[in-house]
Parts: sequence; C-alpha cells; structure tokens
Amino acid sequence: MTLLITLFAAIASTIVWYTHPKSKLRLGTLSLMFWGASLMWLVDAVVEYFELKAEYFTPAAADMLNDAFLGLSVIALGLTFWLTIVLIKDPNGVLKNSFMSKE
Repeated sequence: MTLLITLFAAIASTIVWYTHPKSKLRLGTLSLMFWGASLMWLVDAVVEYFELKAEYFTPAAADMLNDAFLGLSVIALGLTFWLTIVLIKDPNGVLKNSFMSKE
C-alpha cells in the first residue's frame, strides 16, 4: 500500500512537472523525491516477497491500514521538504518583496 501511494504521488508530480516545464517552483525536485521514495518501497516489497513468498499477497487489514498511514506520512513529509525548499529559494521573490516593503 505504501508503494502504491508513493507511486501515485510520483506519477502525479511528474505529470505536473512535465506539463509546466518553465515553472520556477522546483517541481522536478518534488518529482525526484517521490520517485526515490517509490524506489525505496519497491526494494522493500521485493525483499519482503522473498521472505514471505505467497503470504505477501494476503496482508492483514491492520497491516494495510498501517501501510496506508505510512504512505500518507511519506507524502506529507515530502511535500513539507519541498515547500521548505521553495520558501528558502523564493523563486518569484514574494518573501523578499514582502519583507522589503515593510521597512
């Protein structure tokens, strides 16, 4: 479930990045973060499959719920990091202009 959630986020962010190539909001960075997380969860799923074999395909409901919460947490953390990068870089100068106009 975690893999699916991060894959959906990676695909969605890649589509947004691809349709807005001249955006200054560092959408490529967001996309790469989600693809990296997806790759990490893919490796985790392969290793878990080798350990559990057929049991891998019959998870308990509680495990699926925990994986869903973990996936959503990864998405929230990735968005938080991306937002921090965008605010620090301030590509459109919004923060700089708002601080300069108050002086």
